Amino acid sequence: MLTLEHVTKVFYPGTVNEKLALEDISLTVEQGEVVCVIGSNGSGKSTLFNLISGTYPVTSGRIILDSKDVTHQPEYKRAFTIGRIFQDPTKGTAANMSVEDNLITASRKGMRGLGISLNDKKRAYFRELLGPIGLSDRLSDNVGLLSGGQRQALTLLMTVLSNPSMILLDEHTAALDPGNAATVMNLTQKYIEKYSLTAVMVTHNMQFAIDYGNRLIMMDEGQIIFDVSGAEKKKLTVERLVQIFKEIKKKEFATDRGLLAI
Repeated sequence: MLTLEHVTKVFYPGTVNEKLALEDISLTVEQGEVVCVIGSNGSGKSTLFNLISGTYPVTSGRIILDSKDVTHQPEYKRAFTIGRIFQDPTKGTAANMSVEDNLITASRKGMRGLGISLNDKKRAYFRELLGPIGLSDRLSDNVGLLSGGQRQALTLLMTVLSNPSMILLDEHTAALDPGNAATVMNLTQKYIEKYSLTAVMVTHNMQFAIDYGNRLIMMDEGQIIFDVSGAEKKKLTVERLVQIFKEIKKKEFATDRGLLAI
């Protein structure tokens, strides 16, 4: 599904500002896996996502998606197979377009360029999809009128409609209040199960990382330092994760941005 082979990323190489962001990362995500990635600020989580999505080029190594080497493929091409949801709810939707226009745009992407007409049957289908997020009666409303939680839920639905090979969830609940964050996470789990999605989720909420997905990866200083899945993951607690980090790195786990939130 997704394989990273000895991927390294160095910013500003050969200058006084040179920074090693990722060091010799090798990682395989199998079809249907849901992987949660945790780590303090500067651990390399965002850089990892930016390399997978093609936002940044790798310094060395290879990235393989669906058995195809995409290491040098530009971001806009990867966007047809990789769906990415950002922390900012405004990034995944067009505020000056209606809900139905946003959905039709996502559907066209999922059909790889084939045309799709917006008729009564399609509107009824959209209303059915929007029911679980409370937007079935707002098809004609501009997305800019929606709350942050509603926009993020709509972004999630649009990503699913675009039929990606995998989705990258880039702290997609971090900007939401606890109630909306829980709603979006429940929708995320529902869509992953319903559509058999492969997903990688970066989160600062360690309890989310424990509760969701079947695999957990911990990063620090540009490296993967802990990788657990299955029954072993289910046994984890926040306190145990903090202890594991301390045992591996011989230092305290940063508590920035609600990292230890339960």
